Amino acid sequence: MRSDNVMVGSQQAPHRSLFNALGFTEEERKKPMIGIVSSYNEIVPGHMNLDKIVDAVKLGVAEAGGMPVMFPAIAVCDGIAMGHVGMKYSLVTRDLICDSTECMAMAHQFDGLVMVPNCDKNVPGLLMAAARLNIPTIFVSGGPMLAGRVNGQKRSLSSMFEAVGAYAANKIDECELCEFEEKVCPTCGSCSGMYTANSMNCLTEAIGMGLRGNGTIPAVYSDRIRLAKHAGNQIVKLVEKNICPRDIMTEKAFMNALTVDMALGCSTNSMLHLPAIAHEAGVDLNLEIANKLSAKTPNLCHLAPAGPTYMEDLNEAGGVHGVMKELTKLNLLNTDVLTVTGTTLEDNLKTAANLNPEVIRTVENPYSKTGGIAVLKGNLAPEGSVVKRSAVVAEMMEHSGPARVFDCEEDAISAIKGGKIVPGDVVVIRYEGPKGGPGMREMLNPTSAIAGMGLGSCVALITDGRFSGASRGASIGHVCPEAYAGGPIAFVEEGDTIHIDINNNVLEVLVSDEELAKRKEKWQPRVNEVSGYLSRYRALVTGANTGAVLK
Repeated sequence: MRSDNVMVGSQQAPHRSLFNALGFTEEERKKPMIGIVSSYNEIVPGHMNLDKIVDAVKLGVAEAGGMPVMFPAIAVCDGIAMGHVGMKYSLVTRDLICDSTECMAMAHQFDGLVMVPNCDKNVPGLLMAAARLNIPTIFVSGGPMLAGRVNGQKRSLSSMFEAVGAYAANKIDECELCEFEEKVCPTCGSCSGMYTANSMNCLTEAIGMGLRGNGTIPAVYSDRIRLAKHAGNQIVKLVEKNICPRDIMTEKAFMNALTVDMALGCSTNSMLHLPAIAHEAGVDLNLEIANKLSAKTPNLCHLAPAGPTYMEDLNEAGGVHGVMKELTKLNLLNTDVLTVTGTTLEDNLKTAANLNPEVIRTVENPYSKTGGIAVLKGNLAPEGSVVKRSAVVAEMMEHSGPARVFDCEEDAISAIKGGKIVPGDVVVIRYEGPKGGPGMREMLNPTSAIAGMGLGSCVALITDGRFSGASRGASIGHVCPEAYAGGPIAFVEEGDTIHIDINNNVLEVLVSDEELAKRKEKWQPRVNEVSGYLSRYRALVTGANTGAVLK
């Protein structure tokens, strides 16, 4: 065992003395040492229950004959960080989480790891760490929040952000705004729609790193505690069999994850995180593959913000495995891949079923014959951009309109709430990319303001930043190259016509190459001065099209 490096032999006597100081017995030191990476804290609603998940994992590990040892990982709440400088510190934590987990695992020589994340960057950061370390690992998340209810209708955090826009447009009064504030987030857990946290937790199942239900069992259900105990049991078996992440996260598994992503209509952030995880696993995953898979993968789910269903509904309908079972009808998945169950996906799906075709559409009756995410290219995004196609209304699938150009999120928000954006406009927010921001802020405030003010079916938003999974409408992010790096988005001028054709994967500014070249000659980049970790991040981060990995 790897832990023999700190447990066995006369040279390790000092190490054993330190384990004695920790209170471990001689009998415990002979067992597989299982690191439990806990993202628990008291500032992220999706993480406030992780102490209970960790306790259940510990019981499962001990019951199976392992020695559980917990250590922490940091976490940022994207919702609390939204709309101010704090959002610059969201994406950048993904790499801190990965790097710090590597440090702890290597320094202490754990035999296996149980990752206990829940929100946003923790899931991809820990998946990156798992692939990099390649020691037996399993994931068990904290689970999604239950949907809130306002005036008898299910609601979620995206409804709250849109209510702010509606209030700014005098569509609701202060009492109604307070009603949303009090009721949209009723429990702990990752926010209740198919936002980034839930997207990535669902994809842990699709890629084979989480047990059935990991993405969908609500945080407040006792099933979640039982799942954590099973994960604790299972990691000891994975250590005994030496089944490691790279045995599971193969190229075929990543194709499965992308396919399920398209069927579920996941957050566009998945197009940032999956390539980064693949990079750590030694798998080449580029955005070109996404459109090829999308072309043959039906979109089967419209969870909030794309539709009226929520994570609790998906769970009751059969969960991620129910979606995968449906996809096997079209032979769209590689079912011979290994998973953390120790068996193949084919074996796992034998007992899976679609229990509610109104929540999980059948492949014969999909929302669309193509997947929920599209990659757009053109002279405005030569290296690609990403849109959540399943959350775009039909009338905005093709749109041309004048550019309304802003060099930061704050300026765009002021214009939107000030009534300066009108039907037909295309809002362009630039210098918010990985380097330009730095940190690639999410633009949930602008998209929610647009939707809340009733402009969601007639105004588009384009950015070299990114979008929360809670965003809906013609919200096109990840424009590459970004403005800071001299991408064409830097040369768009007020009033230029921008053409969007989502069905044909096109994003263009109707300006000649010659004119763009002239503008580039006179261009000076806007530089947001930063210090500390953000300055190091800017120096190392790559483009969104490569997953914004650090090099």
